[in-house]
Amino acid sequence: MLIIYNAQIINEGKRFKGYVVVEGSWIIAVGEGMPAQIDFADFIDAQGGYLIPGVIDDQVHFREPGLTHKGDIATESRAAVAGGVTSFMDMPNVNPASTTLSLLEERYDRAAECSAANYSFYLGASNDNIAEIERIDPSRICGVKLFMGSSTGNMLVDKEDTLGVIFSNSPVLVAVHSEDEETIKANIAKYGESATIDLHPVIRSAEACYKSTARAVELATKYNTKLHVLHLSTARELSLFERKPLIEKRITNEVCVHHLWFASEDYAAKGNLIKWNPAIKTEEDKSALREGVMNGLVDIVATDHAPHTLDEKSKPYTQAPSGAPFVQHSLAVMLEMFEAEKVVEMMCHRPAELFQIDRRGFIREGYYADLVIVEPDDEWIVSKENILYKCGWSPIEGQKLRARVTYTFVNGEMVYCNGVFDDSVRGKRLLFNR
Repeated sequence: MLIIYNAQIINEGKRFKGYVVVEGSWIIAVGEGMPAQIDFADFIDAQGGYLIPGVIDDQVHFREPGLTHKGDIATESRAAVAGGVTSFMDMPNVNPASTTLSLLEERYDRAAECSAANYSFYLGASNDNIAEIERIDPSRICGVKLFMGSSTGNMLVDKEDTLGVIFSNSPVLVAVHSEDEETIKANIAKYGESATIDLHPVIRSAEACYKSTARAVELATKYNTKLHVLHLSTARELSLFERKPLIEKRITNEVCVHHLWFASEDYAAKGNLIKWNPAIKTEEDKSALREGVMNGLVDIVATDHAPHTLDEKSKPYTQAPSGAPFVQHSLAVMLEMFEAEKVVEMMCHRPAELFQIDRRGFIREGYYADLVIVEPDDEWIVSKENILYKCGWSPIEGQKLRARVTYTFVNGEMVYCNGVFDDSVRGKRLLFNR
């Protein structure tokens, strides 16, 4: 039995000094003040730090199988727990792409062997795998990933009939990468191979994002699909979503930390290091997305963690891949921008609610003990020496951050403590109450 005490517990919109009792994988008690003495218990003094539920990241690319020179499940899940992320949902654009249930199960088996965090994997949609999609067990797979704009992995679904079949037949949430391919192709033709990074938000434009997202919302409305639009990047896209309780929504969205942190002015200093799809947009877009987090138009916040090597990122703009690592730093960066209660709502509670994850995302009796202790005022600088990504770099290198994760528990086991890992801990497969 473990007791974490002297903590600022931040949970379900409240903040109070209290304690949590853990037995095995489970939270068995949550209380205010100091706990009564319990025989045979282990104690951890949080020393006034935040005690929060583990972060749930619904969009990562850990690159295994086939792309493991960039990252793999073991290295990137280790970086995740060091940053307070205890559960992740990994994307299908690996090699081979996860477009069959048998290939998907191979990834679950691999994660069971080596993942420090809890895990789920999306089945990738293609132009010809609807039979696989229809066989999904909704209690065991987080969703279907649909590329409505090409990105890493060449998994574009571009047949109108296929889109209709997927939207009408998927037994699980359909998560879309939403950029209009024809608009992007026209912009590429206009600017040619001599384009530079400052044109990235012009080529992968706000118009391309809005047009595709509007189409996705139209299809979901027509077929009553559970639709989740990934990585919104523009103010205009927010107008397509409703402000109402999450439980009432069939159409939801995600914004990524990098679209809240960077703006197009940052290309001059960061170059290809902040080349993402969809592109980082204007300061006005960034401000609107931050406001969307505060006013309820944004549903959840995630990372789209997508490592590439520095050699790959050092290529000319048109050849450099899109994506960057962020999962180790997302929680600390969010705490630079928002109050802790809002961060917990957007990164812990609401992902659990949106995906209907079984007994995670909250500090509640009877829930899995996925817990994180954060020291809110322990300033540190992101540097090569403390970056844990396999690719060895971060787009926020040199950034000073106030909050530091000191402990991470996964299913009641302490996997991370002040820079030291218990590499014997393994996460569990996420299950869903659908």
